Amino acid sequence: MRNKNNVKKTITATELKQNLGMYLDYVIADNEVVITKNGKKAARLAPYLTDYDRYLAVKEKALDYQYGGKKVSYEEFMEIYEKSDLRMELINGEIVLLGSPTTAHQEISGNLHIILREYLKGKQCKVFYAPFDVHFNKEGFKEPDVMQPDLLIACDVDEKTNEKGRYMGTPSLVIEILSPSTRSKDMVDKLNTFMISGVNEYWIVDPKQQVVLVYGFKDLDVDHFMTYRKKDIVRSYWFTGLEAEGPAIFP
Repeated sequence: MRNKNNVKKTITATELKQNLGMYLDYVIADNEVVITKNGKKAARLAPYLTDYDRYLAVKEKALDYQYGGKKVSYEEFMEIYEKSDLRMELINGEIVLLGSPTTAHQEISGNLHIILREYLKGKQCKVFYAPFDVHFNKEGFKEPDVMQPDLLIACDVDEKTNEKGRYMGTPSLVIEILSPSTRSKDMVDKLNTFMISGVNEYWIVDPKQQVVLVYGFKDLDVDHFMTYRKKDIVRSYWFTGLEAEGPAIFP
């Protein structure tokens, strides 16, 4: 991974031609060289970074924001996000990197997607699964959170998709499948974001305990809460007739 203390040197194109080997050694030692031509910056030599190195560098930067008490604006996050191939979310001004899901997570996600698609046949609403960005505009907050729910049902896709093909609306139902690294955020931070941004219903699926927590929201507050176990039939708060048998959810 890149050394935080790397040094940047500015040289002319002529100097580079005359001392190429020396400057390559300088760059290999984890430094940078900026080449000028006719007094203007023309190119830059930098240490080669593998995809894994880039991942660690961006992760370190994101964790600095998260654990260093620093915040990023929505605009700053979108600038970082657009230039990265990493999956990340913006929650309360903090960048959160998303790890790779487990096999159990993917099985549950696939099972729920089948159930939701079957229910939505012939209906206006649509089901989407991660990675799929949603910009949650929280009541009383200037800037939105940006998240990638594991699954969601959106009923305003046609009118809330912008010219770039991105969905900018508010889902009616959001589902998150817990993992050890996201457990607290899914159960606290995301619950609060969904509640005060106009989401109608939130399912928290716990693969380890094999339970589904169903929250129903009304007037930006919790109006309904139920806990369903694997032997139960999960029933939606918002969508009439939407049910999911526990054994059909958990592998």
